[in-house]
Amino acid sequence: MKHMRVIFNEELNQVADDLDHMAHRVHTAIEGAGQALLHQDIDAAQQVIDGDLEIDALETSIINQCVQLLAKQGPVATDLRVVVSTLRLASTFERMGDLARHVAEIARRTYPQPALPAEITNIFVRMQAFVSNVSEQLITMLSSKDEALIERIITGDDQLDDIHRQIFTIINSDAWTGSKQQTIDTVLLGRFYERFGDHAVSAARRVGYIVSGFDPTKEPQNMHSAHEDTVLG
Repeated sequence: MKHMRVIFNEELNQVADDLDHMAHRVHTAIEGAGQALLHQDIDAAQQVIDGDLEIDALETSIINQCVQLLAKQGPVATDLRVVVSTLRLASTFERMGDLARHVAEIARRTYPQPALPAEITNIFVRMQAFVSNVSEQLITMLSSKDEALIERIITGDDQLDDIHRQIFTIINSDAWTGSKQQTIDTVLLGRFYERFGDHAVSAARRVGYIVSGFDPTKEPQNMHSAHEDTVLG
């Protein structure tokens, strides 16, 4: 008969595998949403919309597994931190999947016309590059638990916020040629991309908490010292 600790670790590893798969699916969805939006790719849009069901199903599976772990194994201290944080991470990734679906839905609705006027497209090219990169970093972060990478994700979000603010400068300028619907869609899309960054920061903080027990919301640079205190203590 297997020791309860061995069973717990096996089940926790399965949850971690599912979370990793979910992160990969979210990255794929974000890439597809960008392809749909920036290149009027109707097939990419539909794939993102259809694929969101798998992301939702993974979240449900992870939640159920975590609830079972909490109920059966009664984890304490570090283990509890991992299980509860995994629940939060699954919820965060599900929301990122929803955002990708929202982007794809706008691209599908406006097809074959672009959702964005030409004068704003370059801003979204930059935002797409940023969120594609950060979603890839989240995958690496889950497996490596690299504290330097966690800090980069948290502090790097300011760049996305700066790009996002430029949208309103362009919309309010005399050079703006977008229709009323394009203006609405541009504002919505900008908000969706900004939220991608916010959720990435939330995920990074969660993993930082798993690693060190320190919530790096205010001072991410303190994670390393907090980790040392945890180990030494």
